[in-house]
Amino acid sequence: MATELQQMIDVLAKDKGIEPGIVIGAIEDAYLAAARKVFKGDEDLRSRFNSDTGQVELYAVKQIVSEIGAPMREISLTDAQELYGEEAEIGMEIEFPKETEKLGRIAAQTAKQIIAQRVREAEREKIHGEFSLRIGEVVNAMVKRCESGDLVAEIGRVEAQLPRKEQSRAENYAIGDRVRAVIKGVSKNAKGPQVILSRTDPALLIKLFEQEVPEIYDGTVMIRGAVREAGDRAKVAVMSRERDVDPVGACVGMKGTRVQSIIRELRGEKIDIVEWSEDPVAFVTNGLSPAKVQRVSIVDDRERVMEVIVEDKQLSLAIGKKGQNVRLAAKLTGWRIDIRSDAGVATAAAAHDGSDDEGAHDSADGHDTGQLEADAAAEEATADAEATT
Repeated sequence: MATELQQMIDVLAKDKGIEPGIVIGAIEDAYLAAARKVFKGDEDLRSRFNSDTGQVELYAVKQIVSEIGAPMREISLTDAQELYGEEAEIGMEIEFPKETEKLGRIAAQTAKQIIAQRVREAEREKIHGEFSLRIGEVVNAMVKRCESGDLVAEIGRVEAQLPRKEQSRAENYAIGDRVRAVIKGVSKNAKGPQVILSRTDPALLIKLFEQEVPEIYDGTVMIRGAVREAGDRAKVAVMSRERDVDPVGACVGMKGTRVQSIIRELRGEKIDIVEWSEDPVAFVTNGLSPAKVQRVSIVDDRERVMEVIVEDKQLSLAIGKKGQNVRLAAKLTGWRIDIRSDAGVATAAAAHDGSDDEGAHDSADGHDTGQLEADAAAEEATADAEATT
């Protein structure tokens, strides 16, 4: 029959979600610490929990030696053989029971402190170990409070942090709101492990597609890359392992139902789903969607630079608002993209072929505004892509 102490150990371990051995170890250490305060001296004291009796036993341990140098820790072979017969040999250790009743209130107070400390440490290690294995997983959390712009949310019984930089600018949360986020990392600090959540990480977008698209979940369709400017726009590159399955169509769904579900979860963030290709020219062409590209040429294969020609009316769409479309395409493909309009290219060619300086200057000025936007966007996209890689 379990004793009161055994029952307490089991209840505490179950309540805190830790192993009973951790609680037992804390109790043994508490008895040992209390014993050293009561039994002052140089004795080698040890404690052990007896699972049969449900009690903590205390011992003074002495080693059998031929000549005694430390009487509190050693016993002669002759004295040992008088106690245990011929079985006693030099080097063996003998345990001498000590009275635990003398410990009294000191043991109780010390036990309370040590157990509380050990349980906290065990809980922290458990949380850190558990969530370290869950990095990249999408979880549901409830907003508990706001601290200087950072949100503190609960995942079950664990507090997690959603920093301001990991929040989409298109979203606002109040206390009690539920939020789906991806576990970005777990850090250790003085207060214990800190679980970091994110609503801006591309991993959230990938996981949402895995949940919404069965073909991605079963591996028929693969996501080869995803980039985001959270709250505004995202691009996802997909490919199919089966010739009969359209990867883009599978992700969009019937009448757009699948992708619309993800857009609603991301509070209206626009998502471009493009087909991945081993051919960099085809991939860049797809990556600039929804703009239509006339032609693409590789300028520098080593530096990964491409020149893209689009119709004049497609130039602003290819560049995107503040260069967003070309910037995301560059991040997704890993290539620097220089976008030019066909009218601009034709004008530049005419100027190069010998038109007078003034005429060439006027013609170039006619398309410089769009071209400068494209070049600036391409340079920014390249810098972002290099920083990302």
